[in-house]
Amino acid sequence: MAKDLVIVESPAKGRTIGLYLGDRYVVKASQGHVRDLPEKEMGVDLTDGFSPKYVVPKEKRPIVQEIKKAALEASAVYLATDPDREGEAISWHLVQAAGLQKKDVHRVVFHEITAEAIRDAFKKPRQIDMNLVNAQQARRVLDRLVGYSLSPLLSRKLRWPGLSAGRVQSAALHLIVEREKQVQAFVPKEYWTIEAQLAPQRPVGKGEPQSFKALLHSLWERKEKLSVPSQAEALRLKTDLQGARYRVAQVQKRQVRQRPAAPFTTATLQQEAWRKLRFTAKRTMVLAQQLYEGVPLGKEGPVGLITYMRTDSTHVAPEAVKEARDYIASAFGPQYLPKERRTYVTRSKGAQEAHEAIRPTSARRTPDSVKSHLTPEQLNLYDLVWKRMVACQMADALLDSTTVEIQSYATHSSAEYRLRATGSVLAFPGFRALYREDRDEPEDEESLPLPNLSEGEALDCLDLSADQHFTQPPPRYTEATLVKALEQKGIGRPSTYVPIISTIQERGYVHKKESRFEPLPLGTVVDDLLTRQFPMVTDLDFTARMEEELDDIARGKRPWQPVVKSFYGPLEADLEKAKKDTTPIYVPTGETCELCSKPMILKSGRFGKFLSCSGYPDCRHSLPFRVRVGVPCPECKGDLVQRQARKGRAKGGRRVFYGCANYPQCTFTVGSKPLPQPCPQCSGLLVDARRNHARCIACKYYGPVTSEKEPASA
Repeated sequence: MAKDLVIVESPAKGRTIGLYLGDRYVVKASQGHVRDLPEKEMGVDLTDGFSPKYVVPKEKRPIVQEIKKAALEASAVYLATDPDREGEAISWHLVQAAGLQKKDVHRVVFHEITAEAIRDAFKKPRQIDMNLVNAQQARRVLDRLVGYSLSPLLSRKLRWPGLSAGRVQSAALHLIVEREKQVQAFVPKEYWTIEAQLAPQRPVGKGEPQSFKALLHSLWERKEKLSVPSQAEALRLKTDLQGARYRVAQVQKRQVRQRPAAPFTTATLQQEAWRKLRFTAKRTMVLAQQLYEGVPLGKEGPVGLITYMRTDSTHVAPEAVKEARDYIASAFGPQYLPKERRTYVTRSKGAQEAHEAIRPTSARRTPDSVKSHLTPEQLNLYDLVWKRMVACQMADALLDSTTVEIQSYATHSSAEYRLRATGSVLAFPGFRALYREDRDEPEDEESLPLPNLSEGEALDCLDLSADQHFTQPPPRYTEATLVKALEQKGIGRPSTYVPIISTIQERGYVHKKESRFEPLPLGTVVDDLLTRQFPMVTDLDFTARMEEELDDIARGKRPWQPVVKSFYGPLEADLEKAKKDTTPIYVPTGETCELCSKPMILKSGRFGKFLSCSGYPDCRHSLPFRVRVGVPCPECKGDLVQRQARKGRAKGGRRVFYGCANYPQCTFTVGSKPLPQPCPQCSGLLVDARRNHARCIACKYYGPVTSEKEPASA
């Protein structure tokens, strides 16, 4: 009897599914897309409704032939690609590339790789959803139109080969460049705070603090906060408060409820994994893919530990909520369980509510129960997902908060001042007994508890301090805050955040400094050029509207070709204008020529990038361009920098190696990228050995990379 053929994307997913399906099925992996637009041409017919010209890449032809052969021997074909638009498009491309149109083809969708979910999916197969396919086609065509129209023009205008512009990557670059402009234009303003250390004049009760701090807030007869812009004013106020009389004017007590955070979406998982674990978005998604596709759990075999990790929905299946609530009741007690199940509203633009949030496939499968089967990084991420899901169904945390208004009567000037003290005590931990969400920027923790104070009570001033502060510029983006901004502004979708962040770094447009993104000179020039000549490409609102129109295509509300046409018309007009402007633009570096003091600019030559005097040809001074990798030289402690060999070529350019910036005084070199982590055995220099492994150049240690914390580069 002929077996049914099941096609998935990855071999790992195929192995897990194969165990659940049994011998009646043959499982094959497409290993991603099997068709795409051609690499060396636009592949979009501008005269025929933007028809895409798809080809099967050379490396995918054996896979397509293997699937075609297996399909001929199968009684039915089940397409079990991922449950999103890209997965739907892969299924459609498989049918077209392998000639499966005349076969009995079924589309099956599941959001978790468990026996029950797969059985249910195979009981309810459907047809390929062409609305989802067309939404993905429109995205691919739009991105190709932007990339193949703007990239050559950028390279020509900047005289810089290999530059690229993308529809969503340009918007992300614009965010980073605009934030940098805000940082550079920011003028800090001085301000002072005055703090009093106060204590009750009576003995305090057992367990109460002996004293507490209160900040000067305002003049007593006014509500607006007192401005203290200078040291002179701060000293005047401090002097006035010395020797003053203090009394408790008002005590306000209230109970504050803290609600747990929603279960993870792709964006919030990437944000929290960066905050708590310092995982990059790319590393987070690699690990999440492994947990989703299945991890061997001893005799139990491969098990999918989390649901599908590309989602913008916070919806959770009722049976998963029930399991989490049952676990909470048994592990924490009934007081930690709210009376009703919690539901969360997805705030992301264009969220697909049919999807689920990222959650463990079973709340009963605790991190401790799978610890011995996971790598440290897998365990850390699973622990995060598991705790977030269970905590989202737990009771609120309760805090007893107290605000005290203190009236001060100055003896020197007869002025009356208002000081304010706040304190809080955790009355009931609720969800915080298990998990608490981190923040992008540091925030004050709960303030210290206050003594039990009564209105009218006199206080002693033990100490007064005046402290200088300066206003701070808006913070540069981290991976977490950049993903958050992209999501909030509707730029890109869950599957695009990682490619966006990777591309703008790989192209040399931005780099990380102290874990925050800064634009490099090339990125600033590219953004300025795009903003000036192709404003819609960097217009954040326009990019968000395009995403909404793609969502409309996915919902079947509009055909895809008119959406593409409405975008390409203005782009084509901007292209014609830009082509008429033949003025070359060079990339500034912020450095000056040692010989003539003119600005040095970035150029590209036969041996790669270099710095050249802008006074060329009158001044021919040049310097090598160096990319620091953020790792010290093991021999002289100088900076290790990326270099390009003059002899020997690698795929895509000249061979890259790494050497000491103090050359020729120090001649240390290494062929693989140095890593910031020291060797766990000898503290020597680790270098990248690929596949997330590292090797030590000193003791020959070889093992997994234990941290994803990124080095700074410049």
